Amino acid sequence: DGPDGIIVATPNRLHVPNGLVCARHRVPMLIEKPIADTVEDALRLCDAADEAGVPLLVGHHRRHSPLIVRAREVIEGGMLGRLVAVMGAALYHKPDAYFDEAPWRGQPGGGPILINMIHEVDDLRALCGEIVAVQATASNVLRGNSVEDTVAITLRFANGALGTFALSDTAAAATSWEQTSGENASYARYADEDCYLVAGTKGSLGVPSMRLRTFAGPSSWYESMQATEVAVERTDPLVRQLDHFCAVIRGETPPRVTGRDATRTLSVTLAISEAARTGQTLSTE
Repeated sequence: DGPDGIIVATPNRLHVPNGLVCARHRVPMLIEKPIADTVEDALRLCDAADEAGVPLLVGHHRRHSPLIVRAREVIEGGMLGRLVAVMGAALYHKPDAYFDEAPWRGQPGGGPILINMIHEVDDLRALCGEIVAVQATASNVLRGNSVEDTVAITLRFANGALGTFALSDTAAAATSWEQTSGENASYARYADEDCYLVAGTKGSLGVPSMRLRTFAGPSSWYESMQATEVAVERTDPLVRQLDHFCAVIRGETPPRVTGRDATRTLSVTLAISEAARTGQTLSTE
């Protein structure tokens, strides 16, 4: 008998070859993000899994976070009205040792867009819907590496909402998911900070503080907004992801983050990198 399932947590370049082996032997797989280095390779793996009838999950573990799940329920439930805009940030300071111990992080293929922004893209897709166009401006002035250290990004969503995102691995700030959510004890936590603010025509939601502000009557900046905190039972998303994988193996539920879903996140992230390089607005449809 073979394994019931396999977790593929090898280096990125091996995700597709390892996943193809799983598909060939019809073993359900949970592949760490990113699903692949290129969209073409990701689709090749998705096709192989589909042809073999094998479940393919991708480890965008924040999709299993109760914070993301509850925030999405609030947004989809209409409490904010029609979505208008989202402001996001991942601003933190990585120590020099981070680059000394893995020099590839300062070389092409590294940098915060490809290493970190893929998490944020997946979060924003989960919260606000599909991203259809991106713009970006990048700088490497502060660290002097051959890849970016700071990026300003604009996003257009399929529903008409717009987004802005500030990304930097050299900023003395505490507005990243890791530092605000408290889901990874390795990082210092700042519970009073948010890394996303989602605004609609009727209200806004800060994530992960879950501070909700809505108007009791007609929306107007002359009127006071009611402030509440959305209740969330916080649990470890990595544990929830593993429980979910086991349920998928048993045939009890479909994958929450499919290979094609993860390919969409990869495609948008690569488009941000290309937009930063070329200065062009790129469609991601």
